[in-house]
Parts: sequence; structure tokens; C-alpha cells
Amino acid sequence: MLLMIDNYDSFTYNLVQYFGELGANVQVFRNDQITVQEIETLQPEHLVISPGPCTPNEAGISLESIQYFAGKLPILGVCLGHQSIGQAFGGRVIHARQVMHGKTSPIHHRNSSVFKGLDNPFEATRYHSLII
Repeated sequence: MLLMIDNYDSFTYNLVQYFGELGANVQVFRNDQITVQEIETLQPEHLVISPGPCTPNEAGISLESIQYFAGKLPILGVCLGHQSIGQAFGGRVIHARQVMHGKTSPIHHRNSSVFKGLDNPFEATRYHSLII
């Protein structure tokens, strides 16, 4: 089972749908409606931290979950979730020098894991003004 921590973002259920299309059994919990102990009881195989409108410090149990499950479960963070992973391991979320809203960049990769079979490089649209 894949457990998704929902940081009150409209994109969360797009991710849930995508994971479902890949065959994942997804359970979603709001970031203030479950504890780390309750997550552990559910015995998820994967943990996903969703996007959200706030900062990692305001993302409910996201930081605590990342710190607790690090090294025990694969953890994926999207947008705020990614920022939360960075902060949980000592990074700082700051404003980027160059805003990249709607701009494209070539992405170079090693053709492994999630990149397997993609063009190298491929063009990706970026949408961010914060960096870790």
C-alpha cells in the first residue's frame, strides 16, 4: 500500500489517480488527521508527501513522517513534499535567483529508474520560484 499525506492541495488526487493507473493501492490522509504511529500501524510500503500551499513547517506531520520513515520506506515528495524532504535532512527552502514559471529546460539523465526509456535529454516544463 502507498500512503499519501495530503497537504491540502488540489493536485493530490491527480497523483492518486496516476498511482492508481500504475496499479498502486493508495490511501490518502490529510496532514493533520493521522499520526506517525497510525501510519506505522498501517504498514505502508511507500510514502508520498503531496504538494501544498504552505511551507514545510506548516505541513502537519510531513516533516515528522519523513524523519521517522527515512531509511525504512521509499519516500517521494512532490513540490511541498520535495521541499519537506530537503528541510527534514537539513536543507533550507529559499527563493531562487531566477524564477522558472512555465520555462523549459533540457533534462539529462542516466536512463535508469523513472527515466528509463525517456529521451535523453528531454525538455521539461518547470514551475518554481523556490529552491532547496
